[in-house]
Amino acid sequence: MPTIIEGFRPFQGEHCETTTMGNLLHFAGVQLSEPMLFGLGQGLGFIYWDSKGMDFPFIGGRVKPDELTDCLASRLNLSIKAQETSSVEKAWQNVRRFLESGIPVGLKLDSYYLDYFTNKVHFAAHYAVIYGMDDEYAYMADTRQQGGLVKTSLAHLAMARNAKGPMSSRNRSFTIDPIGTLPPLIPAIRSSLTKNAQDYLNPPIRNMGNKGIVKMSREILKWPSRSNNFEHDLCLTALLMERAGTGGALFRNLYRDFLKECVDLLGDPQVEQAYLAFTDIAPMWVTVSSLIDLAGRTGDHQELTRISKLLLEIADKERIAMEYLVHLRNDPLATSS
Repeated sequence: MPTIIEGFRPFQGEHCETTTMGNLLHFAGVQLSEPMLFGLGQGLGFIYWDSKGMDFPFIGGRVKPDELTDCLASRLNLSIKAQETSSVEKAWQNVRRFLESGIPVGLKLDSYYLDYFTNKVHFAAHYAVIYGMDDEYAYMADTRQQGGLVKTSLAHLAMARNAKGPMSSRNRSFTIDPIGTLPPLIPAIRSSLTKNAQDYLNPPIRNMGNKGIVKMSREILKWPSRSNNFEHDLCLTALLMERAGTGGALFRNLYRDFLKECVDLLGDPQVEQAYLAFTDIAPMWVTVSSLIDLAGRTGDHQELTRISKLLLEIADKERIAMEYLVHLRNDPLATSS
């Protein structure tokens, strides 16, 4: 017998984790924009990830998977019930009992196995919401790019949930407990701005945060010898940076729009300076991904030198922008939403 949550309406978003949280919150009656969810979740970051077991380096522009959800829950005093299991059957039971109670469930999975994904690339840190199922299909809410409301076979969803590999979690599912009164928004925003900036400027390792962009500016010059398929590796990297749920500009569009909302709410000149900086930074990242794609398609290694110089400019601009946010004044009067 089908189990479908009646009246479910999708949250329209670009990035999978914020869209998933947006769907769960929207269903619970909380209306916040995707940029606000991204910012409150302290989502902005950077990582240049390379290892001997990888075919090619990975470029990421946000914090680690699950961290955004955890930070957002902390800032909004949400209670997240998360479950993981190595048992496929128990994983279904974890989801089914919530659906039968009329509660949508967030899932973490490998997008490669989902029927509605046409670009078959393994990515085990994709997020979506399940709001119904029958004997054959799971009914899902995903990002705007994937069509909002979609469906996939139960067999393929089981494979996606149980996938192994980098960033994976075995059959992870999560729900939001009933929400009472949210805390005042402005203090939460201020704390998120400052903490995100601190973490970005002081990463635990040198391939993350601002230092990671500087590292990429050096490492990108080695890409011709690092790649076994130069065109494929660079064009795929450019695609993932710009279009794979990043909201464009490697998540900088989302963060810029979050800062714009903060300017309107806080009226803080330091936040406004950071916002103006990211209005310049975001298109620079679009240029980086475009030049990476061009280098891949043409085989012109000289483009990598141009990109390397541009990355150093970006690193400097982002450092300055985040320093504005680290030193935000603490306004005790800003306590209402």
